[in-house]
This record gives sequence, structure tokens and C-alpha cells, in this order.
Amino acid sequence: MTAVVTDEDKKMKKNIALLAGGYSGEYVISIQTAATIEKSLDKGKYNIYKIIITKEAWYHESEAGKVLVDKNDFSLIIGEEKINFDCVFIAMHGSPGEDGRIQGYLDMLMIPYTTCNAIVSALTFNKSYCNKVVKDFNVVSIANSVHLIKGEPYSMGAILDQLKLPVFVKPNESGSSLGVSKVKRVEELLPAIEKAFREDKQVLIEEFIEGRELTIGVFRNKGVLYPLPATEIVSKNEFFDYEAKYTPGVTNEITPADVDTNTKEQLEAKAMYIYRYLNCRGIVRMDFILQHGTNKLFFLEVNTMPGQSENSIVPQQVRASGRTLTSFYGDLLEECLAQGGN
Repeated sequence: MTAVVTDEDKKMKKNIALLAGGYSGEYVISIQTAATIEKSLDKGKYNIYKIIITKEAWYHESEAGKVLVDKNDFSLIIGEEKINFDCVFIAMHGSPGEDGRIQGYLDMLMIPYTTCNAIVSALTFNKSYCNKVVKDFNVVSIANSVHLIKGEPYSMGAILDQLKLPVFVKPNESGSSLGVSKVKRVEELLPAIEKAFREDKQVLIEEFIEGRELTIGVFRNKGVLYPLPATEIVSKNEFFDYEAKYTPGVTNEITPADVDTNTKEQLEAKAMYIYRYLNCRGIVRMDFILQHGTNKLFFLEVNTMPGQSENSIVPQQVRASGRTLTSFYGDLLEECLAQGGN
């Protein structure tokens, strides 16, 4: 027998806006992430309103059709009821959900949300700037790199003087490995730079570090920081590109990663240190390379809104930790609600 949900029941629960979509090529991945989160959230505790963000409109699909968001106060009017939100669960990758823009808007309205704040989101979204800050922590190695800005002159000779091939050429502010190339020969460098510039106005060129790719989630629950079990990414492709990330069978993701105790402890300690001193919030996934021969950990990047479709890495790590996605996402929401708007 189906339980009857009364209006009084709905009033007792917290109103949660689940943001999905966005303006980038990661739109489809965001929709998948939001579907996992929506399915996993406890409907007995929360009234969940999925809101799709596009450049054309911000809207919620109700039984009556599309309801546009009132951007003056980030509310919905459904029927004769005005819905204000207690918390926003951001499930957007790329802009404007991961680069600090939506966070700044919500900060102005004093509505709490589940991700890093505006300045941390903007910093971590810019790979080059984030690398410089993390390097200054002196807790992890950083690959040599060159940062290019569209419209500013650059010299192929100067780049090759500073970096040894092979290198990775990537958009500086983009996710899901869109526009990324591995360059082994000099003649491949300019086409790779042009490809990356088609995705972004800034390009990062990094020396290739040969080793094992490890990624680890970190989150805070009731004020305490926790690492999730790390994952090793073994791609059949040249590197963990868009196809490898989202095509079944192209990548073998091993969770928990088969690493020795010392490496596990180092990885967890360094990831938690970076989380703490970048002032992160919510679930953050950090990528590292364990260099062959030296066992040194090299920092790659911070993902402040990592993909969470059903088979994505974070859900794998949550399940490997012995938790359910329902309890995990519930804890993220409760942590957010406890902070209040700030």
C-alpha cells in the first residue's frame, strides 16, 4: 500500500534544489549525475526539486509543465505555492556550477549549497592557478608546466625550452578531458594547442609524469574530514580521455586501489591537507600520479563537482567504504544545512 504524503508532511521536510545542466560540454554528464543523486536522496526527509540550468532558461519540470525560476530570490511558484529553498545541491560540472559563478549568486542570496564557495571553486577550476597554490603548500609534487592565454603571444621554442616531451596539452578551465591531447612529437604541439584553445581561452601544457593514476574523494561530515577509498584508473586509451571516462569497457577502475599501506596513507593525508587548506566543502575528488621508480605523488587537479552517474568513481568509492549513496548524500545535505547561508 502506497503511503499518502500530506501537505503537512511536505511542510515538515526541507526544500532542496538539485541543480543540473549548465553551459558547458559536460551538460549530459551533469544530467546523469543529478539522476543518481535524485534517486538516492531520502524522499522522506527532503522535498527535491530538480532545476535545469541552460543559457536560455532556469526551470523546474512540474506536473503542470515547465516552471521558470525567479532569479530575484531563487524561488519557484508551483500552482499557488511559492517554494523557497533551504539548501541547493549543485550537480553541475563546468560553468556555471563548478567555476564559482552560481556559488557567488547563492552567496548573495544567503542560500547554503553543497560545494566549495565561490572563490575556492573559481581557483580550483583554473588548473594553472590551482597548481601554483598547491605547490606552495609543499606537500606534493607538481609537474612542470606552461600557461598560455588566448591573444597573448607565445613561442613554440620557449615552450620546448621549458618542458620535455611528452606533454599533455589541455584547456585550463574545462572538465571531462574535453580538448586534451598527449603530445609526443614537436610537430603535434601546435595542433594540440589549437585544439585546446577551441575549448577554452586558456591552455595548460604539462610535462607527462609516467606512473599510476590514482584518484580519491574527500568530504566532511559533522565537521570531521574523511577520505574515501582511492581508485586506480587504468585506461586502454593513451590517457584517461573523454571516451575512456564515459565509454564502458575502455577503462578499468580499481576501487579500492591496490597500493601499499604507505602510499595509501600518504595519498589520504595529502588529499585531506589540500582539502583543508584550499578550504574545500562538500565532496571533492583529487587526482594524482604515483610516479614509476620514485613512488612520488604528483598532484594533477581538484574536482569540486566530480561526476556521479551510477558507475562514476565517487559512487564506486562510497560503496567501497561500506556506505550507501542515500546516507552519503544525506550527510552532505545535513552538513550544508548546518552551515546556513554564508
